[in-house]
Amino acid sequence: MSLLPVAEAQARLLALGDRLAAEDVPASACAGRWLARDIHALRDQPWADLSAMDGYAIRASEWPGPWRVTAESIAGGGLPLPLAAGESARIFTGAPLPPGADTVLIQEDADLEEGLLHARGPGLSVGRNVRPAASDFHKGQQLLTAGAALGPAQIALAVLGGHGSLPVGARPRVALISTGNELVPPGAPTPPGRLPSSNGPMLGAMLGALGCEILDIGIVPDDLDLMIQSLERASQADIIVSTGGASVGDHDLVRPAFAAAGGDLDFWKIRMRPGKPLMAGKLRDAIFLGLPGNPVSAFVTATLFLLPLVRHMAGAADPLPRIASATLAAPLPATGERDDYLRAFRTGDGLIAVTSQDSAATAALARADSLIVRTAGSAPAAVGDQVAVISLHA
Repeated sequence: MSLLPVAEAQARLLALGDRLAAEDVPASACAGRWLARDIHALRDQPWADLSAMDGYAIRASEWPGPWRVTAESIAGGGLPLPLAAGESARIFTGAPLPPGADTVLIQEDADLEEGLLHARGPGLSVGRNVRPAASDFHKGQQLLTAGAALGPAQIALAVLGGHGSLPVGARPRVALISTGNELVPPGAPTPPGRLPSSNGPMLGAMLGALGCEILDIGIVPDDLDLMIQSLERASQADIIVSTGGASVGDHDLVRPAFAAAGGDLDFWKIRMRPGKPLMAGKLRDAIFLGLPGNPVSAFVTATLFLLPLVRHMAGAADPLPRIASATLAAPLPATGERDDYLRAFRTGDGLIAVTSQDSAATAALARADSLIVRTAGSAPAAVGDQVAVISLHA
């Protein structure tokens, strides 16, 4: 089986996963979710012509006064009575202009003497210091598009548009399986030849940031029957993720166990470093993703494949990692026959790849905040060159 390009593998993986059903969630709990449908305004914003400053509502044509102050308008107080010629109203920020007024004289430019208001300074144009009705948005206007990520600003917009809850994609349930005779639970003693199982907690943290429901199957030793049983138990989830055992060694049992459990393999082996032995397919209704066992490889492939799959199934319009451009602060060698995803960190001068790019170098991974993307066959890169980069903090 030839090595699959990363972009093709990503497209094939996303094609395996249908978007999950939408659910209505209170707007205050929608952060980090994705819209399932377009959102339209149920009201005008602002609802009327509102004052942008504290001052006095006047007719600009009557500048510089005098005016009689005959009314007051405050936010939340409803629409005041109309003003007649020569009248003004004391007004506060966010309050509606009385009918007949067309501008606001700020209080710093106003003199009030013996009940009469006089203006100082140059004249004001119509609409000065006024937020016109529906200038932000109008009733029926589309505010947000299906697939949009919901952050604080988007939630505020939807709420101002009249929505108390929003239709968002359900969060996928993800089953995690860590494979290998050498693994012990986190915090357990590690006699010679044993290793703390770090991939489960790492992937759990990555998935937790997306709000996934996680089913932790735990550590499964290199035993074909136990692996088959674990896969069958995990198939109740939307996504099954295993780490380790996906290569071609005598003890790499994930692929034969997947086949024995009735799985349908879609692809295996990617043209990338680290992460070549990644595999994907379907096990009944669940999508299966077999990640490499080395923590760095698992992290990089989860960034490029698992997290985009979760975002896609949860309704994201743009689930893949965003690739930007950045300046190199240290040179890079030419690449070989696979795409390189180099762990790197940002400095004031630009990006520097971490010293160790070994797929088990977790100390170097912890220092990294970026992945430099170098396609196969790239020439050496010099200081000051622009390179493609994926932020790990996005």
